[in-house]
Amino acid sequence: MKNSRLTPRFFFISLGVIVTLITSVSSFLVLLFESLNKNFPDALNSVYQYGYNSYNFETIRASLATLIIFFPVFIFISYLWLRESKEDIGQHNRTLRKWMIYLILFLASLLIVIDMVTLVRYFVSGEITTRFIYKVSGTLVIAFLVDFYYSLKMRNVNFNSDKSKKGGFVIGIISIVLFFGLVVWSFAVMGSPAKQRAWRLDDRRVNDLQSIQYQVINYWQQKEKLPATLSELADPISSFSIPVDPEFEKGKTYEYILGADKSNLSFDLCATFMEDMPKGWQENNYGGPVIPMMAVEKRDIATSSSIYPYPGGGVNNSWDHKVGRTCFTRTIDKDLYPVFKKDIK
Repeated sequence: MKNSRLTPRFFFISLGVIVTLITSVSSFLVLLFESLNKNFPDALNSVYQYGYNSYNFETIRASLATLIIFFPVFIFISYLWLRESKEDIGQHNRTLRKWMIYLILFLASLLIVIDMVTLVRYFVSGEITTRFIYKVSGTLVIAFLVDFYYSLKMRNVNFNSDKSKKGGFVIGIISIVLFFGLVVWSFAVMGSPAKQRAWRLDDRRVNDLQSIQYQVINYWQQKEKLPATLSELADPISSFSIPVDPEFEKGKTYEYILGADKSNLSFDLCATFMEDMPKGWQENNYGGPVIPMMAVEKRDIATSSSIYPYPGGGVNNSWDHKVGRTCFTRTIDKDLYPVFKKDIK
């Protein structure tokens, strides 16, 4: 009999199957849940948001990256494990294989039960019925696949039997289809990497325009007149430099245009954007307290880059934009932004 003792190779292959399977299952469920939360946002746990916030999709990105790496590794290690199991692996390795299957069933069942308890908890607190049904269905499907496959391997000691081969092949195909389906759908919900980059670049442009606007207002408060050009804002003492468009190599620039009414109180700031500004309900902190993004009349423009007003808020510093060149007209309110009084000695 070959390999009558416990071999390190089979031990670590078995350990690899356990680790990659549990990681793949947990990341699959997290990705499914978060994608459903974004696709079916609940106003109870969300804020109506203008603009792009990279943090909104951080959980999706993390679970997506984990699943993309760990699931193929799980498939490969499972292939090695099946190939080793079909051979005469000896009594000790057969015992290890049985313990490994029981451990997988236990850990997977524990993970599924915890998820189901969490889902029911949110449902009784007012979870949206549609996405609750999808979450429960996805959880039960994963539980069935894991339980059916490894229970089949437990009942069929001979891995070369036709029943074991056919059952494993069908479960493998279904798992791969679910994997690719969820990955594609999560990208559709989150946006492609190119769109994510475009949104981040546009968010950078909004931040830059807000910084320029703050400096223009500060310039007016100091000198009671608007700068003729942006170059007048450059101040080596305060170390302020004029922001440049992140794609300035492509000829994109920020524009500053004095108002045509000659009131010396209005000006335009213009930039070329890659995408329409995203807006709508965003579940930024599912299951926890959410701080609403309230519209305010007066705020520190330089430090509030991620806060945008509700529709109809009536504030003057909304940065809602469409794809292409967009200009934002600003008129200084002398009551809100009074000229700084100078000390007279």
